[in-house]
Formats: sequence, C-alpha cells, structure tokens
Amino acid sequence: MSDLFSKNPSPNTPEGDYSAASIVVLEGLEPVRKRPGMYIGGTDERALHHLAAEVIDNAMDEAVAGHASRIEIELHQDGRLSISDNGRGIPIDPHPKFPGKSALEVILTTLHSGGKFEAKAYETAGGLHGVGVSVVNALSSELSVEVARERKLYRQTYEQGLPTSPLTPVGDVPNRRGTKITFLPDPEIFGPERFRAKRLFHMARAKAYLFRGVEVRWRCPADQIDGNDTPSEATLRFPGGLADFVRDHSNKRDTVSDTPFSGEAKSSEGAGRIEWAITWPLYGEGASHSYCNTIPTPHGGTHEAGLRAALLKSIRSYAELKSVRQAGQISADDIFTPAITALSVFIPDPQFQGQTKDKLVTQGASKLVESLLRDPFDHWLTQDPERGDALLTWVVERLEERLRRKAEREVARKTAVNKRKLRLPGKLTDCSQDAAEGSEIFIVEGDSAGGSAKQARDRKTQAILPIRGKILNVASAAPDKISANQEIQNITQALGVGLRKNYDPASLRYERVIIMTDADVDGAHIATLLMTFFFLEMPGLVKDGRLYLGQPPLYRMAAKGDVVYARDDAHREALLKSHFKKGGKVDVSRFKGLGEMPPAQLRETAMDPKKRSLLQVTLPRDVNEMTDVRDLVDRLMGKVPEHRFRFISDHAAYADNLDI
Repeated sequence: MSDLFSKNPSPNTPEGDYSAASIVVLEGLEPVRKRPGMYIGGTDERALHHLAAEVIDNAMDEAVAGHASRIEIELHQDGRLSISDNGRGIPIDPHPKFPGKSALEVILTTLHSGGKFEAKAYETAGGLHGVGVSVVNALSSELSVEVARERKLYRQTYEQGLPTSPLTPVGDVPNRRGTKITFLPDPEIFGPERFRAKRLFHMARAKAYLFRGVEVRWRCPADQIDGNDTPSEATLRFPGGLADFVRDHSNKRDTVSDTPFSGEAKSSEGAGRIEWAITWPLYGEGASHSYCNTIPTPHGGTHEAGLRAALLKSIRSYAELKSVRQAGQISADDIFTPAITALSVFIPDPQFQGQTKDKLVTQGASKLVESLLRDPFDHWLTQDPERGDALLTWVVERLEERLRRKAEREVARKTAVNKRKLRLPGKLTDCSQDAAEGSEIFIVEGDSAGGSAKQARDRKTQAILPIRGKILNVASAAPDKISANQEIQNITQALGVGLRKNYDPASLRYERVIIMTDADVDGAHIATLLMTFFFLEMPGLVKDGRLYLGQPPLYRMAAKGDVVYARDDAHREALLKSHFKKGGKVDVSRFKGLGEMPPAQLRETAMDPKKRSLLQVTLPRDVNEMTDVRDLVDRLMGKVPEHRFRFISDHAAYADNLDI
C-alpha cells in the first residue's frame, strides 16, 4: 500500500518519464510552424491561399477605414506574392513595451499583436485576433516588408518568422505611402502547393466588389494564367458595388426584375452598417455570398439568418396584401435558395467560428441585418407593383414546386411501404398480358364511352380507363389539389410511373397511352387538359413518344351499302365531293359521343390497329421551340386569365366552323 502513494516513483515506471522537463513551451511564432492547422486550417491549397487573404484583408481594413484608395496584388514568376496599399503604413516607431523593437517587428513576430483590439485605429476590421500577418511571416520561407510613412521608405526582411535584417531606412519617397508585403510560402510547410492565379484573381475581384471606394490592381505572369477568365493585368473598380457583383454572377440569365434589389443602411445606434444586392434568375441555381468586414463567410452565419428573416417576413406580408392563399406556407428557402445574394456587414468586434473565419456567430448581427433590411425590401416590393407581383408569382411557383416534391416523396414512401398491397384503380379494365410491349391504354371520357370501349377492345393488349368529365387543369392548380385529385391519382396509378422527377420510364405498364375523347368541342377541351397534365407532370412520357391522340369519327356516311366515316365537318364535305361524287342520296348521321357508338363501329374506326388513325404527341427538339411551347401552355392554361383572353382576341378572326 505504501508503494501506491510513493512520492518518488521509480524511473522505470511510466510516471518516471513524465516530469517538468517533459513540458515544452513554444515561444514566439514556434506554435504556428508546429501546428499550422490551428491557425489556417491545414496545409493544403485552401490553407495556402488563406495566407494571401490575411494580408489582403489588412489592406482592405485600411481602405474601409478611409485611409487607402488603392490595393495592388502581384503574383511573381518564382511564386512570391506582393500585396501593397496606399494607406497609413504600419507604424515603425519603437514599441513602448518591447525595448529595441519597432512596432512593425512586434506585429510581424508576436502573436496577438495589432491595432484592432480597440476601436481607436479601426472602427471595423477583418483582422481581429492579431495573428494574421504574423502567421504569414511564420509560414513563409522569405518575407520582406516595405513601409512608406512621412515621405520616407523603410524595409525589413524575415525568414521563417525571424528577422534577418534590422528595420532600415531606404530613402525619401515623396509620392508614396502605405505598406507592401512580399512573401514566399515555405515549402517545408506546404510542400508542392503553389498560389493559383485564378483563385487569387477571384479573391481580388471580390474585394473590389465589396468596397466600391477601392481600386484593386492585379498582375501576374502570363504563363501562370490558368483560365480564360484570369487576365495577366487588370484594374478592378466597381462603382455599383454589390449590385455589379450579382449582375455579373447571374451569367446573363434572365431575371425576375431588370434591376436587383440593392442598397446600404447604417444603424443609428452605431451597431454597424450593411450593404446588399439580390437578384432572382428565372432559371438555374442560386448562390449565396456573404461577408463580414470584407471577410468571406462561406458557411454563412447570423448575418445570413437576418437576411433570410427579413426577406421571408416581407414576402409573406406582401402575399397577404395580395390575398395569396398560400402566404403562410412560404418559406425562406422559396425566396433565398434560388436567388443570387450578396450581403456585406460591417460591425465592430465580430465573432467568428475559428481563426479561418468561415462563419459569423455574432448574435447581434441577425437583428441588425433584419432591422436594416426589412423596410427597404417592403418599399422595393410596393414601389413597383408589377415588379413586386412578378417576384411574388415566382416565389409561389417555387413554393408549389417544393410542396409537389414533398407530396411525391410521400407517395413514393407509401408506395415503397405498401408495394405489395398496391391496387389498380377500380375503373381500370386492364389487358390480360403482363408485358408492356405491344400493349396500350385508352383514356376515355365517361363511363358510357368506357362501356363501349370495353366491348370493342382487344382484351389481350388493350386496357380502358374511363375518367369523369374534365380533369383538373394542372397548369393553374396548387400542388395539394393536384395530389388530391382522384382522376389524376387513377391515371398515375394505372400507368405505374411517378410524376415529374420521380417519373420512371421502366415502370410504365403500357407501350402506348392513347387519349380518346369525343370528336367535339368538349372532347377537344378534355384532350387539351389531359395533354397539359402529361406535358407538365409526366414530360418524360411525351418526350419518349408514348402519348397519342385517338381520332374517332364525328359522322357516319352511307349510300347504297357503302359506309365511310368523317372526322369532322371539313372531312365530311371532302368525302361528299370525292367518295360520293356520283350523286344520289347519302345518309349522314352525327355521333353524339363515343358512348353512343356501337362497339363494332368504335372498334373499326378508332381501336383496330389496322384501320384506326392515331396522332402522336411529340415535343420539339430545338430549345427555342421548346420555350415557345412552354410559353403557349402557360398563356392558354396558366393562372392568368388575361393571357387567354388576349390570345382569343388576337385569333378570333381566324376561327370558323365553331361547334356552338
């Protein structure tokens, strides 16, 4: 027992190897070189470019504070990077707490040193922890700094964080001011990684967008250009700021509004200021770009949460004002996810998640952004009702698409769970063969037509599905109504495939889907509604050439035992002049509908593959023609009745033989 509590463990025990002498104290910049991942997130390409970001951020802090108007970034042939500004220049006078050292040397060789811990030198800043430029110095094999202050130029050099020369006056520079830092990342730390011109240029351009008062000059060797969008020299200045940013990033896509929603606002309580620009492309994916004190925050944070809250509350209020039924169902994702957004906040003492500052966690930032952004967005929506209505319509379409996908996932989930219990619609009269090849389903209007078709069909290959009257117009219906409609459920279940993105051509139970309606105006309307359904909800079926229109006759014509059938009035007149040209009495009878046709006649005229006439419904391959088709469907079948009225008015003069 006494050995357990011995005050002097044997040197041969594990405890004997662990003593005060085992405790290593890393001084100066040694911790950075020993554990670079703690300071820049690793040693890969991303971490390497974080060094450039740290130096550029310091130059941007000078510009935002109003002391610099120009930043120059140059990538050299040997891999060095130079970053300079025309700001105040790092102080070069002796530091009061470090005798024999200039403030410049203290900043470059001491962690947590700098002029941004208090608001005296910078009201807002991106470099907050006092480790940025000292970390760059520690992880560089060589670094030189030039400072122009009070018309004199000073220079000092370093290797792996240690000074290799004193701070030396170089000479008079009456027309120069500011700081220039040139450094070469240490291959002992980063291995073969090198700066990428494309990545650096995008970084430089982003800074120019973020602060419209700064000019960024870029240079790099021509042989290091790694993309068509990377010039060897450029002067970057964007008077429109973030508005120019979202325009350029929309890639010339059409947008809901010709002008983005953009602006800037400042807190009256000194909590900070914000700048923003948002545009909504009509197609393609959106992108979110956020910054705090010009530092990119790719993982978002509290400032983005405030933006989302402001947009959501404003859109919901506007939707309620416009009596939109689904106003309360609109989510922030319906507005924010498909948009191209740029948000830049400037706040004192921000808090980031980690040294790499990928995410802002300052709690007050959310309230600041929401309060400053809400009123301008309300005004932007109501100032131009046409613009506000266009955005609201676009958002509601995103909402409906989201609800539709949710309903499809739910149906797919239930189908997967109850696959063995799945039943075909009760009104479906299926064909006897199981294989889809060679089979076809006729969608007919009403039970009466369904009864005739059942008697006229080929039981082996032809299935009959009667529907009740005119089905729902899916182009103007909400997703919940579409998913709840019994006729649409019957069609979807009978065909065995899903809707939209869930459409699976391999699961289609029939080779052909044939719409067969009466040869009159009502029948044409039903056929149009069905084609709209397939075009919007099962576009893959139409694209694959599986959809057909049956051509049942409207007239039966007989003379002296000779019987023919006419599709419509024009066909009837043509037959009277051609087929019955010998004269004599022709008995013409008009069918009231498919249900009134004897099964034998229906089979002969519309269902017998050897005698019937089918029209295949196809889609154009040309992109522009396809766009025209979508536009036509939207105008004739969509939610805006004025579009239909305008189309009818424009084409009324061409209408004849109206069935009224």
